[in-house]
Amino acid sequence: MKNRREQDLRTSPSHIKDCEPLLYSIVNSLPSMIGYWDKDLHCHFANNAYTFWFDKHPKEIIGMTFKELAGEKIFTDNTPYIRKVLAGEAQHFEKTLKKANGKLGHIIGHYIPDFDAQGHVQGFSILANEVTDLKETEAQLKLAACVFENTLDGVLITDSNGLILSVNPAFIEITGYSEAEVLNQNPRILKSNRHDAAFYAAMWEDIKTKGQWKGKVWNRRKNGDLYLERMTISMVRNGDGEAIRYVSVFSDITALWHKDEYIKHLAFHDALTNLPNRTALIKTIDQKLENLYHDTYNFALMFLDLDGFKKVNDHYGHDIGDKLLQEIAKRLLSLVRQSDTIARVGGDEFIFILNNPKGKEEIKHVAQRIIDSLNQPIIIEEAHLQVGTSIGIALSPQHGHTSDMLIKNADTAMYTAKSRGENNLSFFSN
Repeated sequence: MKNRREQDLRTSPSHIKDCEPLLYSIVNSLPSMIGYWDKDLHCHFANNAYTFWFDKHPKEIIGMTFKELAGEKIFTDNTPYIRKVLAGEAQHFEKTLKKANGKLGHIIGHYIPDFDAQGHVQGFSILANEVTDLKETEAQLKLAACVFENTLDGVLITDSNGLILSVNPAFIEITGYSEAEVLNQNPRILKSNRHDAAFYAAMWEDIKTKGQWKGKVWNRRKNGDLYLERMTISMVRNGDGEAIRYVSVFSDITALWHKDEYIKHLAFHDALTNLPNRTALIKTIDQKLENLYHDTYNFALMFLDLDGFKKVNDHYGHDIGDKLLQEIAKRLLSLVRQSDTIARVGGDEFIFILNNPKGKEEIKHVAQRIIDSLNQPIIIEEAHLQVGTSIGIALSPQHGHTSDMLIKNADTAMYTAKSRGENNLSFFSN
């Protein structure tokens, strides 16, 4: 009985094979699955595209029921659409199917009802377009959009003329500008003016020749604050190699820069008084000694040791002692010229470098000003404190050609001054 029905379907005058050969050839060569099923769900036509999905020749499919071809699961999944199309409602849906080769494919399906002259549904046409590549591209775009929206790095995209097309939430967070404020603007609105024209020229030369630039840039937030960013700018080309987009990805490293600068600062400065430490002092002295051989440059190195500081520490405690040292550092700084240097090299020891003095009288005058200043009472948390200082002085180049020798000789002179009583000064004597 079934074989006779299949033969009737193949020879039916209504069968699409009876259409013009050209139309049949076109339909049969399309990559989309095109078929026709009657209201009893028997196939009247299937084009060649079905072969790739069901591994059956169209001639084998004609006469088969929908369930026989698709299998129990696909048939069950499609039953709601079949009922509606047989009720006269066109259907549109998306499905994932397994191809004959075992790979999954994504289709967009259309069920289109076929009405007779009386308006009754006598069957329906099927059009199923494979959109696997599009769905994969869509998934990739969704992933890219998710990354774009959620990355902690700022992202800025411009057209080939440098006008901003898109920014992500991190850009808004870092710069303080809203998306509406920057769209169609040039990124120069972020410019800090801390880089010269040569810097930007070199940047764009790299972008044009290498397609990318990486580096650090100072920019300015909407509120005027400067920030340092680590940035990558990439050129996006079209198929002809022409630049169509520029993508800038950047992270705000201002806090890291400040931390790094602070660590560098600590390496050369005393943590309590913020004065240069022994390392920085020796570096300064060595530089001056190098200049000495070129410019007949000379200086006086004064070694200061506080008189009475231990008593303050023992009586009032280290907190008061630390605050006293900070106040002494301020007083010493008030006596320093721009060309001079003051450093803390020990607990209560300081070194004062007087640049290019006119002679011993000027050195003695400055040393006495230091003694007089530090001998003035200091009030800290209602405690009235008073200390003095003993100063030993070594002259360059007379008293040494190295930093170690000059410091050692000034230290020796300081002990000589201290032996004479508080608030004294002494020059090193060979």
